[in-house]
Amino acid sequence: MIIREFRRPDIKRVLEIEESSFDDPYPSSVLVEIYNLGAGFLVAQEDNSIVGYIIFWIRFEDEGHIISIAVDKKYRRRGVGSKLVETATEIFQKYNVKKIKLEVRLGNRGAQKFYRHMGFSEKKILEDYYEDLEDAVIMNRELMNPKTPKIWE
Repeated sequence: MIIREFRRPDIKRVLEIEESSFDDPYPSSVLVEIYNLGAGFLVAQEDNSIVGYIIFWIRFEDEGHIISIAVDKKYRRRGVGSKLVETATEIFQKYNVKKIKLEVRLGNRGAQKFYRHMGFSEKKILEDYYEDLEDAVIMNRELMNPKTPKIWE
């Protein structure tokens, strides 16, 4: 499996994963618009097929935000989501992001467990956050800034 930057021809497969993963998926126009705005957009590829993606951006000078992440149902529990989050985290660290934030449905216990495993913790509930008025859990992960590598001592 490789993690690489999203390319426009990937949109059809990303949309398939989005639609099969969420009850209220983003339409392709929104995904492309987010990409055009300069958001980070990575895909996981295995055997020339897109099996997952993550979209993220830096909202404030030192706060990153994961907008969306999804993995094809056939590839879940194989480390794809973890690798996507780890790669996005490495990018955030390069830009001195100190905290990553995301929202997840209150009823999506599996996703909350995944994010806790990835170092996130619950911070607060946002009532009626989603279009269907389900509450969201805001989760954060504090990042340690990478140490400046020492070339020679």
